[in-house]
Amino acid sequence: MNLTGPIPPTLGNLRNLTHLYLFSNQISGSIPAQLGNLKNLDGLALYNNILTGQIPPALGNLRNLTLLYLYSNQISGSIPLEVGNLMNLNILDLADNLLTGSIPSTFGNLTKLERFIALNNHLNGKIPKSFRNCSRLTRVRLEGNHLIANVSKAFGVYPHLDFMDVSNNRLFGELSPNWGECRNLMMLQFYGNMITGRIPREIGRLARLQVLGLSSNRLVGEIPKELGRLTSLFNLNLSDNQLSNRVPQEIGRLSNLESLDLSMNNLAGPIPPQLGNCFKLRYLKLSENYFNGSIPFQIGNLIHLQGALDLSHNSLNGEISSQIGNLHMLEMLNLSHNMFSGSIPKSFEGLLSLQSVDFSYNDLEGPIPNSKAFQKALGKAFIKNKGLCGEVQGLRPCNAPSTSHGDARKGHQVVIFIVLPLLAALFLLYIVVGVSSIYYQRRRNKEKEVLERSNRNPFSIWNYDGIDAFEQIVEATESFDDKYCIGIGGYGKVYKANLPSGQVVAVKKLHPFEGGDQSNQRSFRNEIRALTEIRHRNIVKLYGFCSHAQFSFLVYEYMERGSLASILSNDRGATELDWTLRVNIIKGVAHALSYMHRDCTQPIVHRDLSSKNVLLNSEFEACVSDFGTARLLIPDSSNWTTLAGTYGYIAPELAFTMRVTEKCDVYSFGVVALEVMMGRHPGELISLSSPSGHDTLLKDLLDQRLSDPTTEIVQEVLFVVSMALSCIRPDPNSRPTMHYVAQEISIGRPSSLGPFHGLTLRQLMDLKV
Repeated sequence: MNLTGPIPPTLGNLRNLTHLYLFSNQISGSIPAQLGNLKNLDGLALYNNILTGQIPPALGNLRNLTLLYLYSNQISGSIPLEVGNLMNLNILDLADNLLTGSIPSTFGNLTKLERFIALNNHLNGKIPKSFRNCSRLTRVRLEGNHLIANVSKAFGVYPHLDFMDVSNNRLFGELSPNWGECRNLMMLQFYGNMITGRIPREIGRLARLQVLGLSSNRLVGEIPKELGRLTSLFNLNLSDNQLSNRVPQEIGRLSNLESLDLSMNNLAGPIPPQLGNCFKLRYLKLSENYFNGSIPFQIGNLIHLQGALDLSHNSLNGEISSQIGNLHMLEMLNLSHNMFSGSIPKSFEGLLSLQSVDFSYNDLEGPIPNSKAFQKALGKAFIKNKGLCGEVQGLRPCNAPSTSHGDARKGHQVVIFIVLPLLAALFLLYIVVGVSSIYYQRRRNKEKEVLERSNRNPFSIWNYDGIDAFEQIVEATESFDDKYCIGIGGYGKVYKANLPSGQVVAVKKLHPFEGGDQSNQRSFRNEIRALTEIRHRNIVKLYGFCSHAQFSFLVYEYMERGSLASILSNDRGATELDWTLRVNIIKGVAHALSYMHRDCTQPIVHRDLSSKNVLLNSEFEACVSDFGTARLLIPDSSNWTTLAGTYGYIAPELAFTMRVTEKCDVYSFGVVALEVMMGRHPGELISLSSPSGHDTLLKDLLDQRLSDPTTEIVQEVLFVVSMALSCIRPDPNSRPTMHYVAQEISIGRPSSLGPFHGLTLRQLMDLKV
C-alpha cells in the first residue's frame, strides 16, 4: 500500500484490536493519543513513514504491548516516562528520528525487553542506572547520539546480549570487567567516546565475539594478550587511543581476522611476525606508532590483504621486504615516514592491483618499480629519500649522471691509473682459470635451470613458461581424455589435472575456434581480461592460460567440492550444508560481487551468476567463477549488450532494455541466495504475483532436508532471505547495491518480526533492509 495523510484518531475505538501495522507508507502528522485506548494491542508498527510530533505518553497504557516499532520517521521530543509502564515489551525500536533528552529513569521496569534500538537520534541526556536491570537484552543500538554516562556504572551484566553499539556518544569512565560475562556477545562497539583506563582482559572470554571497536577513545596500557583467544573475531579496531608497549604475539592466533587497525597509538617494539598467521586479513593499519626494526617477511603471507597495508609514521628501518611483492590483491601501500634504506624491491612490479603508494620520507635509493601504480604516482609519494629515480615528476631519470663532468673526469683518471697495472698482471691468470672453468660453469648453469624449472609455479599468470604449462597439462589429462572431465559448460569442458609437482588445478578447455563463430574467442578474452583485473578471496583464482592452435584453455585453482548447484541437487551434499554454512556461502558471493562492482579500477558485471558458477572449496567457502560473459562497465556510457546469462537467473529488464548494469547481478544474486536457502531454484517464488501467495509460511519454503534453524542462526537466516527478496524486485532501482548487501549481511540485523514458525513471505518482503 501507499497510505497518506494522518492516522485517524478513531482507530482508538477498536478496543479488541491486537495488531496495528501501518509501516512503510507516507503517513504524516502525529501519533494520536487515542491509540492508548487499545488495551489489547500486542504489536504497534508505524515505522518508515513521515510521522512528526512527540511520542504520546498515553501509549504507556498499552500494558500488553510486546512490539513497538517507530523507527525511520521524524518524531521529536523526549521518550516519555510512561514507556516504563510497558512491562511486557520485548522490542522497542526508535531509530532514525529526532528524539532528544534522556533515556527515562523508568526504563529499568522493562525487565522483559530484549531489543532496544534508538540509533541516529539526538538523545543528549543520561543513561539511567536502572538500565542495568534489563538483563534480558539481546541487542542494544544507541550509536550516533549525545548520551552521557559513566560506562562502568550505566551497564550491568547481560547474559543474552549479542550486539552492543553505543559508539559516537559522550560516554566516559572505564570499561568494566563485567563485559567478560556477556558470553553471547558477537559485536561490541564503543568507538568515538571519552572512555579511559585499560582494556579489560576479561573481554578475552567472549568466544563468540566477531567485532570489537574501541577506537577514538582515551584508552591506555597494553593490548591484553587475552584478545588472542577471540578466534571468531574478524574486525578489531583499537586505533586513536593511547595504548602502549608491544603488540602481543597472541594476536597472530586470530585466524578469522579480516581487519586490524592499531594506528594512532603509542605502540612500540617490532611488528610481531605472528601477524603473518592472520591469513584472512584484508586490511592492516599500524601507522602513527613507534614500531621499530624491519618489516617481518611473514607479512608477505597475507595474500588476501586488499584494502590497505599502512605502516607509515613509525621508526621502521632496514630494507623493505621483497615478500610484500606476494600481496597481489593489495590496493594501497603506505610505508612513508620511516627509516627504510636500500631500494624498492623489484618484486613490487607484480602488485598489479595497487592504486596508491607512498614511500616518502625514508632513505631509499635506486629505480622505482616499473608498474602502473608507481609510474602514475605523484612526485610527493617519493620525496625526501636518498636517491630514488624514475620517470615520475620530481625524480631524476635513472640514466642521468649524479656527478658533474669535471668530477667524473678526475674520477676516471684515478681509476685508470690504479686499474691498468692490475689488469696487466691478472690477464694471464684469467685466461688459464677461465678456460678451465667454462666446462664446470656450463654444467652448473644447466643444473640450476632444471632446479628452477621444477620449483617454479608453472601457472603464475604474470611469469610462466608456456611450454612447460602446456606440456604438463596435456600430459596430466592424457590429451584431455573425458575421464578427467569434471564439468561441461556452454563454452567448453572443465578437467581436473594432477601435476607432477603435486599441485591440483582445474583446466577449462574451450571449444575450438572455428566456423567463423567468434563467441568462444570472445569468451576466452573476456575471462582473461576480467580475472587479471580481479584479486579477491571469493573469486576463483586464474593461474594462467594457453592459446594454442590445437588447444585453448584456462588454468584455475581447483575447488574440491565442485559447484553449488551440484551439491544442492544431491541430498547427501545438501544435508552437509547446514544453515550456518549456507549463510556464509551467501556472504562470500555478496562480497565477491561487491568487490567487482565497487572496488575494481573499472566496475565489472558478471552477467551469468548462477549456482553452477559458484564453486566451493574443501572448507565450503564460496568462489564465483566463469567470467566468459563478464562486462566492464564504462562510465558515462549506455552499456548496451546482447542477452547473456543462464535462464532463470537473468534480470527481467534485460529482456527488453538490453542495458547491462550492476543491478542485473543483484537480481541474479537474489535468485542464487534464495536457491541456497530453499535448496532448489526459487522459480515458483519469483513468479508469485498474487497477494495470497505472499501469505506462504517461510518455514515451508526453506530447504526441508534440514531441520529448522536454531536460535543461534535463525535471525541471520531471516535477514538473508529478506535481503534476497529485496534483490529480486522487478524494478531495478528499488534493489539494493551489492556493497550495501555485503555490508549488511556481514553485520547481520534482527528481523524483529516475531516467532520463526509464524513468519510469512509477506512479512519478509515488507521488512526494511
